[in-house]
Amino acid sequence: MPEITVTTLVLLCAAALVAGWIDAVVGGGGLLLLPALLLGLPHLPAAQILGTNKAVAIVGTSGAAVTYVRKAPVRVRTALRIGLAALAGSMAGAFFAAGISSDVLRPVIMVVLLGVAAFVMLRPTFGTRHQDGAPVGRARVVTAIVLVGGGIGFYDGLFGPGTGTFLVLALTAVLHLDLVTASATAKIVNVCTNGGALAMFAYQGTVLWQLAAVMALFNLAGGMIGARMALRKGSEFVRGVLLVVVFSLVAKLAFDQWS
Repeated sequence: MPEITVTTLVLLCAAALVAGWIDAVVGGGGLLLLPALLLGLPHLPAAQILGTNKAVAIVGTSGAAVTYVRKAPVRVRTALRIGLAALAGSMAGAFFAAGISSDVLRPVIMVVLLGVAAFVMLRPTFGTRHQDGAPVGRARVVTAIVLVGGGIGFYDGLFGPGTGTFLVLALTAVLHLDLVTASATAKIVNVCTNGGALAMFAYQGTVLWQLAAVMALFNLAGGMIGARMALRKGSEFVRGVLLVVVFSLVAKLAFDQWS
């Protein structure tokens, strides 16, 4: 592990805590965690930053998923099917990533996100209704597996930013879930995709395990706190955080595009 000052370690752990909270509520914790690692450890190769990021994130995501499953009406079997499709999609996206310019993708994603934000603001009932135990048609489940799992998984491997947020929105729209249940389902899917990515990084030897272990404790705490707050405060709270994360993601993509 590289030499890290106490101040840097404290700031990285604080970032991991907040990122875990954001990720548990609505996804998008990587918007904070990955830049924090890049700023705190500027001399490390990108592969080690990415590998360490995944090792931290999977712990917080797993903790949030367990918290949600215990208290929210999550269809675990459906979530795991979507997760396996997302895992396959992310591997395919990663395969094609070398031939795609992020400069082309960023403007497209920004337009999509702004459209999403406008839709959520103009439809205040979006993601606020859900009938516990109500059956979901087979066609919707298949659509969720193919488009949400495979499609967003492909995007995650190809480009990445905002994957968790896209999962929450897509699951809400396709399966008619409320935002809390969609966040819970997204966490299970995220565990699958993060696990596949982490396995690859570990195989390549690009994970700083000691640093990841320390940061993961804070990420886990943030994830469990965020999941409990989302369950307690409900969909309106998640909706507000969602809009903040969407606009933050647009700002980050715009900065990366034109800075």
